[in-house]
Amino acid sequence: MVKATQQNLYTFEEYIVYDDHTDNHYELVNGRLETMTPPTFLHILICDLIRDALKAEIDSLQLPLLATRESGIRTGFNKSRITDVSVLTKEQVMSSLAGTGICDTPPVLIVEVVSADSIKRDYRFKRSEYAASGVSEYWIVDPLEQKVTVLVLNEGLYEENVYTENQLIASPTFEKIKLTVKQILSFENI
Repeated sequence: MVKATQQNLYTFEEYIVYDDHTDNHYELVNGRLETMTPPTFLHILICDLIRDALKAEIDSLQLPLLATRESGIRTGFNKSRITDVSVLTKEQVMSSLAGTGICDTPPVLIVEVVSADSIKRDYRFKRSEYAASGVSEYWIVDPLEQKVTVLVLNEGLYEENVYTENQLIASPTFEKIKLTVKQILSFENI
């Protein structure tokens, strides 16, 4: 669940140095801090599986990319989101190695995992913010609906493909990745 903190408005510059001496994670939405609740274990496992698969693909192709968890992206004047999984260039990471972990330039790919309280945020708000920020590929992994939506930026708007069950997810960035929705959402062998 996301909840807004006190009514103070913050600039992006104030947000990146904000510290309330807690372990809370915040997104900045129109100048307001929104507290991100801790994810479920299902959410964590899905993110780990996807990050590991992307990392393996990056390594096998020897690409100058990194797959990360919970990195940030500035999506507007006073907006910043925390992604579930991002693929970043090594240059993006190295240019801000000691910084906040928030990119001013768009990641190569972003993955968000839907939870009951993030449906509108992931499908609507982040979709429009990521498109406006120039994120070329955005995956919405939805365990509630048992589907993965892959959005590919084309002339400023996302074109979408929806995958279910045993369908192989087609990624224009990682054309050889072999992941199905069932693999991502099934954890019988833990």
